Amino acid sequence: MVTLKDIAAEAGVSITTISNVVHNRTSRVSPELVAKIRSIIEREHYVPSMTARTLVNDESYIIGVITHMTPQNVGSTMSDPFLGTFVEGIEFRTREEGYFLMIRSVEDAQALESLSRSWKISGVILTGIFADEFFARVKTLGIPFVLIDSYLDAPDVYNIGLEDEKGGYLATKHLLENGHRNIAFASPSIRAGGVVEKRLNGYKQALAEFGVPFDPSFIFTQEIFIQEGRKLGHLLAQRPEITGIFASADILAAGIMTGLREKGVLVPRDKSIVGFDDNYLCQVTNPCLTTIHQDAEQKGYLAVDMLLAQLRHEPIEEHSIILPVSLVERESVRNLNK
Repeated sequence: MVTLKDIAAEAGVSITTISNVVHNRTSRVSPELVAKIRSIIEREHYVPSMTARTLVNDESYIIGVITHMTPQNVGSTMSDPFLGTFVEGIEFRTREEGYFLMIRSVEDAQALESLSRSWKISGVILTGIFADEFFARVKTLGIPFVLIDSYLDAPDVYNIGLEDEKGGYLATKHLLENGHRNIAFASPSIRAGGVVEKRLNGYKQALAEFGVPFDPSFIFTQEIFIQEGRKLGHLLAQRPEITGIFASADILAAGIMTGLREKGVLVPRDKSIVGFDDNYLCQVTNPCLTTIHQDAEQKGYLAVDMLLAQLRHEPIEEHSIILPVSLVERESVRNLNK
């Protein structure tokens, strides 16, 4: 079986140079030499030994995508299409960089610490993080990490976020511009300092801009699952005064649409709805769903790049990157002004 030493001898370079090319660290290697080394690697069918890498570097080359599981969000992490697309981006970048991916939900920091020790995880990408005891413990574990969609007031923490408040504003404004005044806000539980609260703030901002009073009875909290959304659709079908709905996730919007239809209430004839995320569900619902677009895959790419920069002790220009959102109009909103 060919070794790094064999490849280095044939290429006429050091083992370190070969290792750098194998692990895509090629900034100091000429393109011609990279091409030559990769040609030898491909010809010899060289595969790096993960066991050897772990023993030499005392790490597993595993990056964890960790969700902090609370009683309010118990369930399959991958059941949300947004998370599926987000993880696709992470998997693509980790594979490009010679790392492996672990996806796990944990209930507390002790579980995360045990996971890290057992697998020697190189770093973690954390979702669902708030300024609480869990996060306080995470900071003491000594594991490089990147937060996703966090609004913690911690300038030394790395985060990839989104224009969540703007998204809530654009969705609600679109309904208002189309003549809707009684607009429901549907979301999972609303926690202070979280993504959902930001989207709710955008909803309130749009209402205020159009002179529409905020009505707490139009706020509906529901877990983000199709079946739960269907139940909410049944409930909203009994509220004829509500003509517009802003659902803070596409999967929730799809469930609501199904529940409404089961009760004989049609979108957009009877009620209009706008979602959030712009995942594949938007184009398979009937009618196709108007929604707020975010680039979940790009979010995954950036999270990996930010984490790898920490692992490689490379400079990071921005601790927090906020990605843009935009409205994508399809067929689920009726214009009441006509």
